[in-house]
Parts: sequence; C-alpha cells; structure tokens
Amino acid sequence: MSTSPPTSSHPLIVLIPAYNEAAHIGAVVRQARQYLPVLVIDDGSNDDTIAEARAAGAQIEEQQTNQGKGMALRAGFRWALAHDYVAAITLDADGQHDPAEIPRFLAAYASTHADLIIGARDFLQIPPVRRLANTLGRKSFSWALGQDIPDNQSGYRLLSQRLMADTLVSREQGFEFEVEMIVLCVLRGYPLHWLPIRTIYADERSHIHPFWHTIHFIRMVARTRQLRRHSL
Repeated sequence: MSTSPPTSSHPLIVLIPAYNEAAHIGAVVRQARQYLPVLVIDDGSNDDTIAEARAAGAQIEEQQTNQGKGMALRAGFRWALAHDYVAAITLDADGQHDPAEIPRFLAAYASTHADLIIGARDFLQIPPVRRLANTLGRKSFSWALGQDIPDNQSGYRLLSQRLMADTLVSREQGFEFEVEMIVLCVLRGYPLHWLPIRTIYADERSHIHPFWHTIHFIRMVARTRQLRRHSL
C-alpha cells in the first residue's frame, strides 16, 4: 500500500484518543497516516500530546478537561460522522497497537462488512497479572452475553458508520464504553468479527485504577446479563 499521506476525502479514518501521551503519540500518528487520515482526540492532556500529534500530521479534536476514554471516543465518532466517514479504526496512543496492521482491518472490513471488527490479543503474551485479570473478565463477560468474547477490552477496533451513530447515546465515560459497544453490536444483531493482532507490552502506563475498574466491570457484567435476558 502507498505510504503517501491520504486525503481527507478517504472514506475511513483512524481515531486515536490520547491523554498525556506525548512520548508515544507522534510515532503512532506517523505510522497510521501511511494508510489513513488520523484524528487525535486529546482528553485534556497537560503535556505536549497535542503539539506532538499535530507535528506528526494529525487533525486534533480537543476536550478541555479529562473526561475519560469513552467520552473521547464518542467525540471522535461525532467528528467522523459529521465528516461522512463510512467507518473508523480506533487504536490506543501508547504504542500497544501496531499501526502496520491497519491494512488487515481494511481487508477484513472489505470481505466481511462487519459493523464491529475487534483486534484480539494473544493472552499468553500478556504479563501474568494482567493475563489473569483479562481472562477472568473475558470469561465473565462471555457468560453474561451468552457467547464467547475473545477480547472484550482491546482498543484496536473498526466500527461502521451505523454502529458509531448508535453508540452516541451511551453515558459511559471510561473503558466501560468499549464493553458496552460489544453488547450493543450483539443485541442489535450486527455482524461482529475478530481479527488476531500483535500483543505489545512495553513501557506504557495504565490510566485505569484497579479497584474502580473492577467495580465498574462487575456493574457492566450484571447490566449485560440483564439486557440479554430482556432481549430473549
């Protein structure tokens, strides 16, 4: 695929929510722009995230205060819908996701026309503590939804225009929004596709507080189970 910068008329876009990721965002943007235009949604950073992203060629959507990843993603979705993009690829700003895999998402979208394509990580390559937490979370969420969910927290995803629009009614602010996204896709009968991706763990830092993460995830599992029962 050509590495020349794409034009803004391209039907797909990369959305990158970012909070204090000045150390990584420039490289992520430059790599992603080899394939698609990029919008960085800055979630109230107090470092040089915006300057680094802009210098790398990204368009910027700013949130003046830190509101959480869910809010940042919805801001990106609204922007993409307003500019008539037919789909968007989301990836994290910390280097956990390899932008070189964007063409694989594009190929999967072209062949499946799925409304949601999620990059599934290999849990054997995740540090033991995170592996345990992710495995327990995945199994409980799969039980609640009534089908196997290989990776409910991967942020590397492709969403169709209609799924982006449907998620805008959500009130979830943090990671719960990405879990809710899967529930919405499944309960509405939209096609869902899984794509194996590289599992990268380096010096990235988590913005998630373990205690509140657990509390909110339990809430999401209970809510998912209730919604599924009502849909049957």
